[in-house]
Amino acid sequence: MTPCGNPGKGRMMRKTDWIRQVVLDGVVALVLLTRLPLPRLPSSAFARQAQAAWAFPLAGLAVGLPACVLGAAALALGVPTTVAAGLILAVQVMLTGAMHEDGLADTADGLWGGLTAERRLEIMKDSRIGSYGVLALILATGLRWSALAALVAQEGWWGAVIGAAILSRAGMAGLMATLPPARAGGLSRSVGRPPAAVAACGIGLALALGLLSAGGAAMIAALCAGAMVWGLAMLARAKIGGQTGDILGASQQLAEIAALAAFLVLSPG
Repeated sequence: MTPCGNPGKGRMMRKTDWIRQVVLDGVVALVLLTRLPLPRLPSSAFARQAQAAWAFPLAGLAVGLPACVLGAAALALGVPTTVAAGLILAVQVMLTGAMHEDGLADTADGLWGGLTAERRLEIMKDSRIGSYGVLALILATGLRWSALAALVAQEGWWGAVIGAAILSRAGMAGLMATLPPARAGGLSRSVGRPPAAVAACGIGLALALGLLSAGGAAMIAALCAGAMVWGLAMLARAKIGGQTGDILGASQQLAEIAALAAFLVLSPG
């Protein structure tokens, strides 16, 4: 039973079982999306990876909060905002193992490097990086770093940075629910497709946490991030017929850029 499943069945669960499942889903989401040192989970926990997709935004919180702590410490020591922004970015990359950046590079290489869906998927599976992937990483990293540098120079930047990290992971569950896996095997198919209710719960959680961290601007940032994910979804459907783990990673990167840009435009400074 998922915490975002059928409410009638949910009422039949004991409260302790429900709390245990919520905690377990949260840890599964962190295992999937971060490289944080976490307790060893029973193999049965990973049988419901798709149902744990509602907790993906929690991974954004777990990655964004320590990054902001280091950034704030650097600023307090007089480190220039550009360097502090670079430290924030570095912490996020380290805590995720650069999995989303890797997905972005593979997505760029595959979607633009092949003429057929089969060839595109083959390129995306190749561990080598091509010119499209290199350019995608340079542009994405540069945009994130520039946006972070501009934000940390203003008051209240914590909320925007954490909000972008949270909101950018909600779209991954939406993509998993709406697009079928493009491959017969691979990470995306092994994880499975979450029910629409689970994806909706994840989006709702991201919006709630975003509002708490960044206020009303989070709604505009969420719309911008959602538009970016929707555009990528349409492109993936047209070029490879569905989504892969790389597409999901790319969606996080693009959504975070869109959210950071939105927060920057809406910031009072």
